[in-house]
Amino acid sequence: MAKQFDALSDTLTRFIEAQHLFFVGTAGLEGRVNVSPKGMDSLRVLGPNRIVWRNLTGSGNETAGHLAQINRMTLMWCSFEAKPMILRCYGSARTLHPRDADFDALNELFPASEGARQVYDLAIDLVQTSCGYAVPFFEHAGGRDVLADWAARKGRDGVKAYWAEKNRNTIDGLPTHILDADA
Repeated sequence: MAKQFDALSDTLTRFIEAQHLFFVGTAGLEGRVNVSPKGMDSLRVLGPNRIVWRNLTGSGNETAGHLAQINRMTLMWCSFEAKPMILRCYGSARTLHPRDADFDALNELFPASEGARQVYDLAIDLVQTSCGYAVPFFEHAGGRDVLADWAARKGRDGVKAYWAEKNRNTIDGLPTHILDADA
């Protein structure tokens, strides 16, 4: 059954740190709701009410466009091994682009990547666990190098050119602000 908390406990933080995959949910004021899977070494719990995660360049840029309208975000983890559980962290998030003052300090928490596009800083206001009894077992076979290799081949200038072509707007046409003021 679902349980709610004001903050992450040490046990829940350890659960997050053991997961290989998390999901991000955001929505603008209108239009589509976006749920995106995230992996790699891209998330840090910085306290009981704070999580940061780094967004690497990809085919879409929905989260940035949604947060420019309304700064709500949900992060979700599922236990695919051992004890079943689903964990959600709800809160408000700020978007940090490479041009922003706090970006470099938070980006340095993660391995270097030419594809680093944003860092999201989530202030958690609600934590919820639920049973996860219907979540199947899966074994983690390893990460994929495809995205990191793609960004390394493109280089920073190539990645920025990709932003200009593919990441300026959400699928609903919302601006993502990726190239505002010398990104």
